[in-house]
Amino acid sequence: MQGQWLLARLGKRVLRPGGLGLTRRLLTVAPAHGGRVVELGPGVGRTAELPPAFHPSSCTAVDPDPEGRERVTAILEGHPEAGSVVADAAATPLPDASADLVVGEAMLTIQSSEHKREIIAEVARVPAPGDRYVIHEPALRDDRSPEELKAVRQNISRTIMVGARPLPQSSWKELLTGAGLMVKWTGSVSMHLLEPRRIVEDEGLLGAIRSWRAVRRTPGARERVRAMRQNSRLQGRMLSAVGIVARKPTQ
Repeated sequence: MQGQWLLARLGKRVLRPGGLGLTRRLLTVAPAHGGRVVELGPGVGRTAELPPAFHPSSCTAVDPDPEGRERVTAILEGHPEAGSVVADAAATPLPDASADLVVGEAMLTIQSSEHKREIIAEVARVPAPGDRYVIHEPALRDDRSPEELKAVRQNISRTIMVGARPLPQSSWKELLTGAGLMVKWTGSVSMHLLEPRRIVEDEGLLGAIRSWRAVRRTPGARERVRAMRQNSRLQGRMLSAVGIVARKPTQ
């Protein structure tokens, strides 16, 4: 089972590399007040709970994977203009200029280089001119050799059982500008997704306790989670979590 779905099964609802704090910063820098919001790859739906608090005019979740769809649908049902679409983020049925804010978190990293470019090219079509696309992804250090970066990617992929291809922060920016978008804001934090303090910050004390209990009850979970945490600590000097706000030009 892929690492993110194991964590979700254990009650971990925030699966973004920089935690809920970086997500909130992104939504503050690129607010959705009265706007049309599209979220790509909503996963278990934790981020989908946030935009309604900013009173957007509509919320649409786009995901090719139906595993988290029921939860996301349940969350969005509370919003009168909400819906979900089963589609590849590189080929959505959304009309041109149909969103004021597009959110994509922890979904580009697991794509190939070509698919990253395809997704960002598609996303560049969806916002209205002057509106925004925000990403939240793991970022490699810019000052490391290609061999070191390759080793980090391989270690992450082995641990979470899914192909992980994080990029240096400069390369994330280049992908966005290469699709004609303008980078307007960048923020980064340490990747402490599985550290006890971050878990409490993201899940709340009761949520953290429920998750820890689930780890103890689930065969093999303790060893797997420990391995993911140890790998995260080992790679901490090579990885951070980055949030970027990009804007579609008006002309």
